[in-house]
Amino acid sequence: MSSLLTAKKDLIVNELGLVDYQVGWDLQKEIQENVINSKLENTLLLLEHSSVYTAGRRTEISDRPIDGTPVIDVDRGGKITWHGPGQLVGYPIIKLKNSTDVVGFVRELETALISVCAEFGVETKRYCERSGVWIRDSKGDRKIAAIGLRVAKGVTMHGFALNVNPDLSAYSKIIPCGITDAKVTSLAVELGQKIDIQEVIPVLKNHLCPMLERVSK
Repeated sequence: MSSLLTAKKDLIVNELGLVDYQVGWDLQKEIQENVINSKLENTLLLLEHSSVYTAGRRTEISDRPIDGTPVIDVDRGGKITWHGPGQLVGYPIIKLKNSTDVVGFVRELETALISVCAEFGVETKRYCERSGVWIRDSKGDRKIAAIGLRVAKGVTMHGFALNVNPDLSAYSKIIPCGITDAKVTSLAVELGQKIDIQEVIPVLKNHLCPMLERVSK
């Protein structure tokens, strides 16, 4: 992993493919420490995870799997969620210009993801009472992207997960994000056709990278 930590100017973007969650978490922490100490430029990691459940700090016991499925407790905000193949995960590890406005940064992430979905013909929106990106129509509320962050010394870690074409049945074992009255969806489900993560990555970078450069220092 040391080769991923070569410093260069501007925003570093690393596309890592399929990464075990613990390996990715350890890498995030290493990069965050280097960004805090100005040894590394702001960094965006784009990847997929092997199937795993992770629980943020606000997760309730009732949100967890009832069959004893392992869950990794992590230091981000939010509640429990699932990561797995077919889900595009982004970890922006950046030094915020305004480190006290974490909610503002969440809104910026939501706006970028809403624009990405729009490019694929899927209309999504912000849900003021709930973070993430949502579809809200006559079929009910459906979450297509989740967001959970941690900020230390003004530098972010963790990030977002956009469902492109995952097996959504994995969500049936938990109460995703602690929300009982909404469903989880994906670009593939909403479009009614196959879509590959490699189609989404360049579109995501077009919308996300300029925003990250604008809000970081």
